[in-house]
Amino acid sequence: MKLTPYLVALLGIIFLVLSADVIRLSVPLISNIPKQYILIPGIILVGVGVILMMGGKKGHHATKEVPIYKGKKVVGYRVEE
Repeated sequence: MKLTPYLVALLGIIFLVLSADVIRLSVPLISNIPKQYILIPGIILVGVGVILMMGGKKGHHATKEVPIYKGKKVVGYRVEE
């Protein structure tokens, strides 16, 4: 799915924002969690999201050229979508 890498990266960015001291200390639920436990997964999620975004573009072609035969001889190519 095309949306998944963006959601993974967005979740990582949210983790990075939550790891900031000002935010982390103002949210009671995560104030007791050490900063590294929020920061490291955030960095990993952003990295995985970026890799997934780049990986989806490699080797992906929207069109495909198909040969046109006249007998056994290739006389041209047509684009098949």
